[in-house]
Order: sequence, then C-alpha cells, then structure tokens
Amino acid sequence: TSGKRTLTEALDRLEEIANKPNPYGPVLTCFSFGTSAAAFAMLMGTGWNDVFWSGLLGLFVYGLVYRAERSARMAEVLEPFATILCAIAACGIARIDPNINIPVVILSSIIIFIPGLALTLGLAELAARDLISGTARIMDASMQLFKLYFGAVLGMAIGKAMFGEAIHIEPEGLPRWAIWSAVPILSMALVFIFKARMQDSPWGVLAGIVAFFSAMLGGHYFGDSVGIFFGALAVGIYSNLFARWMKAPASIALLQGIVILVPGSKTYIGLNALISGETMLNQSHIGSQIFLIFMSLIAGLIFANVAVPPRRTL
Repeated sequence: TSGKRTLTEALDRLEEIANKPNPYGPVLTCFSFGTSAAAFAMLMGTGWNDVFWSGLLGLFVYGLVYRAERSARMAEVLEPFATILCAIAACGIARIDPNINIPVVILSSIIIFIPGLALTLGLAELAARDLISGTARIMDASMQLFKLYFGAVLGMAIGKAMFGEAIHIEPEGLPRWAIWSAVPILSMALVFIFKARMQDSPWGVLAGIVAFFSAMLGGHYFGDSVGIFFGALAVGIYSNLFARWMKAPASIALLQGIVILVPGSKTYIGLNALISGETMLNQSHIGSQIFLIFMSLIAGLIFANVAVPPRRTL
C-alpha cells in the first residue's frame, strides 16, 4: 500500500517479470528474428542475396533461442553455439550462392546478440561515475563480444574445412530506398523481440526513425561518427518528451532509437580487422570510428538530458 518493496520482494517481482510468457507468441517472435536479421543486412547496404540468407538464418537463430528458454544447458552456450552454426551454414550457402558476403551474413543473423547497447550503457554509467555497475556492464558485454567473434571464427574454419574455400562475387548494392525502409522494419521487429507493449510500438518505431535520420543528416554535414551525436541528441530529447507527455519511462522510446545507433556491429567489424587483418566492408580507421561513435552517443544522451530533463530515471 505504501508503494515500497523490500529487497526480497523486489527480486521476487523481477523474477516473476522475467518468467512471464511471451505476449506475442513464438511464431511472431520467430518472424521478428528473421525480419530483424534481414533488415540489418539491408542497413549494411550489401546485396539482396545477403538480405535473403540473413533472414533465413535469423529464423534458425530463434529456434535455438526457443530451445535455450527451456534448457539451462543450452542457455549457457547459446550465443557462441548459434554463431558457430550460422558460420558453418553461411560457408555452405556460399558454395551455392557466391554472391553472399559470409562475414556480413553471419553478423546480420546474430545481430540480436551483439552487445553494442550494453557497451554504450556501460560507458554512460562510467561517465556518470557509476563505476561498479559501469565496469561490470562493460566487462560482461566485452566477454559476450569475444564469445561471438570466437564462434564466428571457429564456425568459418569448420565451414571451410567442410565445404572448401568459396569464391565471392561482389553483388550489386542495394538501392537507397531499401536502406531507408530497413529502419522502420528493424524498429518494428524490435518491438516484438523486446516484448514492448503494442500501444507503445508506434513511439518506439518513430524513435528509430528519428535516431537514424538525425544521425544521417548530421553525418552529411559533420561526418558519420559525429553525426551519431546528433542522432543520440535527437532521440534523447524525443524520449524525454515522450516520457513527459505519456507519463511513462523514457526507456520505452529510447531503447529502440539507441539500438539503431549503437556501434556493436562496427565493434565486431573492428575486431575482425584487428585479429584477421581483413576488413569486411572496406572501412578504414574502424577503431577510431568505434571510439568516436561511443563518445558521440554518450555526449548526445547527456546533452539531451540537459536540454529536456527526464521525467523519470528509467
């Protein structure tokens, strides 16, 4: 009645929330995994072949996630195991479809596991001097990234041993409209994956659009890395205004907008360049880009909270 809970009651409540059944069911969630993988491949601007195969592998990844929800042993190895299987499958697909970019298809199919958001939040907590939680979040996200990358490397090694070296034929790039349409598609898929309420979904989709187009506009004038600052600033202000108007936590809108911006994929690509010496998308200076994107994201969110103070801390 007082609106307060003891620590034990709070932990029990969190456990109850975590164990709630999926409000959208396995079929719609499975479709969302495939759609998010395909939409991310569209954002990478590679080719329609990559989009198609990424979507199929995204459906397969959900099958593993569904199994992990019912098996503690499977849950322990879910991310690296899923990456290994996707990498082997991508190598096999490359034998029948030489137009696919194997690393991009692997990355797109497992994009839901890439901890870019956790890395960003961890750095934001460090910037706010929340040293313990920030360090713990960054270390957990870093280990997740290393597990995923090891799974990709191991899976590609097994795939090449099984299917041989594939010959890659560069496909025709996607048209501009396809890359733009990928943003609302990815944002809508994230509504079902994150189990957001349906009445909040338009706000979340709009947050992704605001983030992407603000970052793209800022990037046009100031460069891609600094453009992320304007994307984070716009979506931060938008989320705080949403919280004031709707009397709801800002994180409902902020989460989907920031996911569009987070440099998890670039971190993965940079790790690939660092270890193998090969770039996946011919992007130079990827390490400095990653650092600038992280800093731009954090600065954008800080300035957004100054411009429009959040109604709630969530």
